[in-house]
Amino acid sequence: MAMLGKAVRMSRLINPKSNKMMAITVDHSISRGIMHGLIPIQDTIDKIVAGGPEAITMTKGIAELCLPKHVGKVSLLLKSSSYSPVHPTRDVVFGDVEEAVRMGADAISIGAMMLGDYQAQQIEDIGRITKEAMSMGMPVIGHIYPKGESVPVADRTKWENIAYCCRAGAELGVDIIKTTYTGDPKTMEKVVAACPARVVIQGGDVGNSVRDYMQMTYDAMNVGVGGVTFGRFVWEYRDITALVKALKFIIHENGTVDQALELLAELENENSKNK
Repeated sequence: MAMLGKAVRMSRLINPKSNKMMAITVDHSISRGIMHGLIPIQDTIDKIVAGGPEAITMTKGIAELCLPKHVGKVSLLLKSSSYSPVHPTRDVVFGDVEEAVRMGADAISIGAMMLGDYQAQQIEDIGRITKEAMSMGMPVIGHIYPKGESVPVADRTKWENIAYCCRAGAELGVDIIKTTYTGDPKTMEKVVAACPARVVIQGGDVGNSVRDYMQMTYDAMNVGVGGVTFGRFVWEYRDITALVKALKFIIHENGTVDQALELLAELENENSKNK
């Protein structure tokens, strides 16, 4: 029955038409400090949910405070670990699977900064979480990046390093691995080929315009990436709801970048008229 529970939860995370996942993360405050786009956090979450993503990633405290009004509208991905400005290469676990089940989450999320001094501890933590999750029918999402001490900043997008992270997640029983885009669809395709689990991409470290992010999304979806879990660039945008809908058009409807930008402009214009 635990496997049935996992299948039920996964079905709420993956769009049946595209077989892709769109999630938005708002778990940044412990790792990066208080960011403008997350103030006030309730308003940001309301705008994200209005766009209709499959899921939203947040910590337990924010979920308890801000998610009750959206029950049934969006899946909760419960973030159970974080790095911080004073330990940037180590994710510390502060939650467990039982807590995720109690809160009605559709997945538990745990991070790891690989190829560094704290890899061994983080692998041990992921192994414990995946063991608990398997017994309770809970999918596990790993935020796994090659950002440990042994990796120069310039090498954090090397496909070999990203593939290592993704394959390690799959080896440990992680169902969905969130990682960095390589910057190139051909090398990202190699990452996907190296990992039998679902690979999804983050958005925070790539590009500096909406078109850049949309192009990255389009290219990634077309080489087998299984979805996105975007954060900062979405909720720092002037119209969060419109951007979520435009990105969904690429991810689930196979829309082009130009079509998505046109849709974004239309939605923003409509929303400004309604204010």
